[in-house]
Amino acid sequence: MDIPKKIEGILKKLEKNGYKAYLVGGCVRDLLMDIEPKDWDITTDASPEEIQKIFPDNFMNNKFGTVTVLGSVEITPFRIETKYTDKRHPDKVEWAKTIEEDLSRRDFTINSIALEFPKIVDLYKGQEDLKKRIVRAVGKAEDRFAEDALRMMRAVRFASVLDFTIDKKTADAIKKNAPWMKAISKERIRDELLKIIMSDNASDGIEMLRELGLLKYIIPELEDGYRVAQSKHHTYDVYKHSILSLKYAAQKKFSKDVRIASLLHDIGKPKSKRGSGENATFYGHEVVGAKMVRQILNHLRFSKKEIEKITKLIRYHLFYYNVDEVTEASVRKLVRKVGPESIEELLQVRMADRIGSGVPKAEPYKLRHMKYIIEKAAKDPISVKMLKVDGGDIMKILKIKPSVKIGRVLDVLLGYVLVDPKNNKKAYLEREIKKLGKLSDKELDFLSKSSRKEREEVIMKEDKMTKQKYWVT
Repeated sequence: MDIPKKIEGILKKLEKNGYKAYLVGGCVRDLLMDIEPKDWDITTDASPEEIQKIFPDNFMNNKFGTVTVLGSVEITPFRIETKYTDKRHPDKVEWAKTIEEDLSRRDFTINSIALEFPKIVDLYKGQEDLKKRIVRAVGKAEDRFAEDALRMMRAVRFASVLDFTIDKKTADAIKKNAPWMKAISKERIRDELLKIIMSDNASDGIEMLRELGLLKYIIPELEDGYRVAQSKHHTYDVYKHSILSLKYAAQKKFSKDVRIASLLHDIGKPKSKRGSGENATFYGHEVVGAKMVRQILNHLRFSKKEIEKITKLIRYHLFYYNVDEVTEASVRKLVRKVGPESIEELLQVRMADRIGSGVPKAEPYKLRHMKYIIEKAAKDPISVKMLKVDGGDIMKILKIKPSVKIGRVLDVLLGYVLVDPKNNKKAYLEREIKKLGKLSDKELDFLSKSSRKEREEVIMKEDKMTKQKYWVT
């Protein structure tokens, strides 16, 4: 097992001072699964005070005795916990004498394996459950969930992240005691939910939450779409469509905000549904949904920035776009509403929405064409406004009044800049103005027309390249 020297050093230092020291929890599970651990947790029979003496450079600010050393490594004394009156925190914490006592109060068998290299302490057949790919509570599942009700959601999270199944007795205990979730803080629920949503099996995780009766205590509005039939344009009911949209977003490794928006983009449909069967309508569901999502995310303590972005993605996910009907101006308007930084994510939500509807292509010609228009609209147009001089400079240098000559001079100067952008310097352009002022009207008109023709060719070439980029004609 590849254990960093820093971690080995901590273990050896504890042992050198006469204490038992074990790696425990998720890092041992990951090592056994040949996954590189993100965090390293150590448990020991040393007290918090004794740990602090051995590692003077430490940090401790919790009632569980956890001492953080070397910046990020957590060392916790063996402990046993008493009653959990509030289903969240132990009424009091007591130090245990053995690793066996400590492992008995942990959540799942796969997290209850301790490593005192090369010796493995596995009292609850955690290695066997790793091989079987099962999430199973330590001892009696109901007791573990009574200690911390969030463990019910953590079971789903581990099953989703690791692509495991939940043991039947553990699942039955979750179904029976799902209402205990009401005791858990919204911040802790949010954090577990995000870990599920960011897993590769995000859609399976959300479905597990529903099947186990937990979803109604997290996002009940999402479950309201279960078996709510849609119109003839949709293959699936509202809930399944949402799940499949999230599945596509997870497969494509889209961002957290896109995944949440994909999952919740049609949450307003049950409230806005009118009629039934294949002719049912959901007019304005994106507006209703955006308002609902704002409340949901507020309730789950998401940040204001996250809430603003996700609600915009939902509010505008139904943007209208037909190749021959939508103008650059309307596209610019949409970009302003959503924000230039979020327009690509809006298109990703639309793609997830399409796949979630049962269509074969996530990015049809329409969406590719819209990407082309967005990029085209975002570019600064090639015009004389790009120049470091203007008509006023020309009138001042040539001592002339407003006339067609000014426009012709600007056209020629723009031609010089298109040939070499380095020419767009005021000193250079002013010198050229003086030269052009000496030409006859006929000569200047010829140069102006040639320059305009070159400009049109540059614009056409750029446009052709942008079209090729998105495979549009």
